[in-house]
Amino acid sequence: MTTNVAAGVAPPTGGAVARPLRFLARQRELSLVIVMVLLGAFVALQAPQFLSRANLVQVSVLASIIGIAAVGQAIVVLTRNVDLSVEAIIGLVAFAVADLLAGRTLSEPAAIGVGLGLGLVLGIGNGILVSVGKVPAIVATLGTLSIYRGLLLVLAGGKQVTLTDLPEGYTSISRADIAGVPVFVVLAVVIVVIAAILLRQTRFGRQVYAVGSNPEAAAVIGIRAGLVTFAAFAACGLLAGVAGILWGMEFGTVNASSATGVTLSVIAAVVVGGVNIFGGSGTVVGAGLGALFLAFIQNALILLRLSQFWLQAIYGIVILVAVLLDAAFLRRLQRSTSRRRA
Repeated sequence: MTTNVAAGVAPPTGGAVARPLRFLARQRELSLVIVMVLLGAFVALQAPQFLSRANLVQVSVLASIIGIAAVGQAIVVLTRNVDLSVEAIIGLVAFAVADLLAGRTLSEPAAIGVGLGLGLVLGIGNGILVSVGKVPAIVATLGTLSIYRGLLLVLAGGKQVTLTDLPEGYTSISRADIAGVPVFVVLAVVIVVIAAILLRQTRFGRQVYAVGSNPEAAAVIGIRAGLVTFAAFAACGLLAGVAGILWGMEFGTVNASSATGVTLSVIAAVVVGGVNIFGGSGTVVGAGLGALFLAFIQNALILLRLSQFWLQAIYGIVILVAVLLDAAFLRRLQRSTSRRRA
């Protein structure tokens, strides 16, 4: 589903516009699956170890962490906003939880609970700045990116938490599986499904799409755009907190620079997955597939022994291409709508 409004109210541009939006989203997701299959076949011919279980597990686990953060980012982007502080939230939560466990201050469940609460609070901070303070999201979250990263530097104090500092068995969760499927992948799928149902089947989900599609029309029909935007940022912070906890479990060693640069990966996953950067259309399923696609790209570069410098270029290219496609599609829809109204 790509665009919705409050229950019982037709989309501002009509069903004729909603149908092509939904079709485009499905096509983007299907295209990603096809490209991943073709990419996998090509890489497997050059590097047969690509299809080994160990390699596929590693790729899927890393994609799960980015995918969970991408789900939260997708909800924010659907409201015509963006959260640039995601990497700082992930890094801060990862270190805070690891530090609590290393000092044996709290039990594992309690430390994880603190991590989730911290992510939620940081997301709420972003939401207050954007929805209450009316600060443009890109400015607000760029500021909180620096603030949250600064808090991490102060908390870390130049030290790092290593694998040997953590309770025995804590990081083994990253290697556990359920019926052969990594636990991280199962968790990511559950989060994607819950978020997809939330956006498709609930009033809040319809309001998210309405605010992103046409904020003025949403206000006319009584939707509180500020509250919806606030909730989107809070959800993004919470899911970034989940990603931060998983980050610590996966890598074991956490320091003040953890998760640096992850925001680019998260945003790239969202836009390549078909979520319109201008808001109002896209799915969290697409965002999850986008994360998996980018993880495949990264792994392919490693196996084919190509420079990792290409990875950042690829992220930038896919973002630009996705934005250009979305912009062209929106212009076409606007022209079509104008002709029908005339």
